[in-house]
Amino acid sequence: MNANQAKKIVKKSFTAVFLVLFAFLILLPFWAVFVGTFQDGSMLIRYGLNLKLDFAEADFDNYIMLFTNSGNYFKWFFNSLLLTVIQVIGTLFVSSFVAYGFAAYEFRFKNFLFICVLLIMSVPFEMLMLPLYIQVNDMGLADTYTAIVLPFLAHAMTIFFFRQYLLGIPRDIIEAGRIDGATEYGIFFKLIIPVMKPSFAAMAILNGMNSWNNFLWPLLVLRSSDKYTLPIGLNTLITPYGNNYDLLIVGSFFSVLPILILFLCFQRYFIAGMTAGAVKG
Repeated sequence: MNANQAKKIVKKSFTAVFLVLFAFLILLPFWAVFVGTFQDGSMLIRYGLNLKLDFAEADFDNYIMLFTNSGNYFKWFFNSLLLTVIQVIGTLFVSSFVAYGFAAYEFRFKNFLFICVLLIMSVPFEMLMLPLYIQVNDMGLADTYTAIVLPFLAHAMTIFFFRQYLLGIPRDIIEAGRIDGATEYGIFFKLIIPVMKPSFAAMAILNGMNSWNNFLWPLLVLRSSDKYTLPIGLNTLITPYGNNYDLLIVGSFFSVLPILILFLCFQRYFIAGMTAGAVKG
């Protein structure tokens, strides 16, 4: 074994140890919440979360309460799930259309409009919240799921990401489709979208997390308790008159599962080649 091989082995070993420790630090809070689901709410208040799980003393009352006497928990869960699915599909569809226009076509004020997209990215949502809320009320969309989904279909960050990704796709794909007589919509759906799978996967995870964890905007728009999303519903468990930590801790743990499943479903596309096989030389 020469010196270069020894250096490579040491470097790989160091990288592996670092990644294992980093993963351990990331998973540590989830393990603490998981352990907390087996503890009584009063014990959580008194001693806080800990990392020691003793199955001999584990209490399954929190899980029993979740599935038998959780009130509107599963209604909130379904509301969040429905909104997340609609939000992700709608945002990916609309934003990819807009990004494709910026990347594939030349038109008047193209650069100016793209600069507007970049400026929107730099504006905090808290500055847009009040005028957006007034507009939603004027349109009669208050207390509807449409008011939650509609304003974010053309998502500035998603448009920017898709546009940058599409700029890296060879123009030969579009030209080949036009030569073969495909319509512009046919080129987009049959040639461009298959190549965009890695970017769709990345943005599906990002937008899915944002939609699932969205708290402030739904809190302003929704007024009916039966339409609450999971973050709002869990927040109602904490009141000045009593805190239902038993349901809060186990409900919070189960709220992580959809995002975990979303990541597991799409993570394999991250290692796919960006344009591998799209153009054959």
